[in-house]
Amino acid sequence: MDMIDGMRTFVAVVEAGTITAAADRLNISKKLASKYLAALETQVGVKLLNRTTRSQSLTLAGQQYYLDCQDIIARIDESHSALKQAEGELIGHLRISAPVSFGEVVLLPLLAKLKREHPDLSFDVRLSDSYVDLIEGGFDFALRIGALSDSNLVARKLTESHLWLVASPAYLDQYGTPKSPDDLSDHICLRDANYRGGARWPFQIDGITRNIAIQPQFVTNSATAMRNLALMGEGIALVPDFVVQSDLAAEKLVRLLPDYPSLTLPIQAVLPLNRNRPARVRAAIDFLARALSRSQ
Repeated sequence: MDMIDGMRTFVAVVEAGTITAAADRLNISKKLASKYLAALETQVGVKLLNRTTRSQSLTLAGQQYYLDCQDIIARIDESHSALKQAEGELIGHLRISAPVSFGEVVLLPLLAKLKREHPDLSFDVRLSDSYVDLIEGGFDFALRIGALSDSNLVARKLTESHLWLVASPAYLDQYGTPKSPDDLSDHICLRDANYRGGARWPFQIDGITRNIAIQPQFVTNSATAMRNLALMGEGIALVPDFVVQSDLAAEKLVRLLPDYPSLTLPIQAVLPLNRNRPARVRAAIDFLARALSRSQ
């Protein structure tokens, strides 16, 4: 066994909390992760983890060794990256977390472009609309939409997203077009459960934000699903602009009430505090910032 493999596995087990989660993070089998960990403890001649069927904890020796392994791995990765960086290339693996719809519609196509420019990069992109712990999940960085609740993160604003009200031409032909936010009470509305405002949609009316009550006929936790229902003529949806821009351009959907803007939300790259940031992480975030600024 390469001792570095053992160190990477040990760090992943500590941060992910279990061997199963660490194996998933490293894209190896649980059996191989267990083998690496056991071999490492044999090589160093010290027990690093106290393990039971329900929990695990670092031994005293393991606490210091974990910090040492973090530093060694970071230095090795940075050294490899620096060699390629000197030739204008990026190398290594990036593990990224992002919201589902943003990841599918925006992030993955951009990362595919970055991969074409830098073939030695590889990606593990996990999409979830639930809160994700960056350190426990072993993520290099995450993309977050909206205000941040975790003060233990460093944030860099990349761009903004606007919530747009949309419906299909077929729906509007059948039910009419709302002229003001108050008219929404007479319409079939589609609600994204990820929006924290619930069944009250915010609009700027005469310079004041008013929350308009709606009676949603469909509720789901996917902006993409809301877009699909709107395309089917099932109702009016309030969704992020990036989800429907192509549909609006193709006139498959119509933007409603543009004179009554809804929320504008920051899209940010977030990183754990006090963690070494390899060149590939900085370069990937810079690339996303440039690409997203051009799309505005």
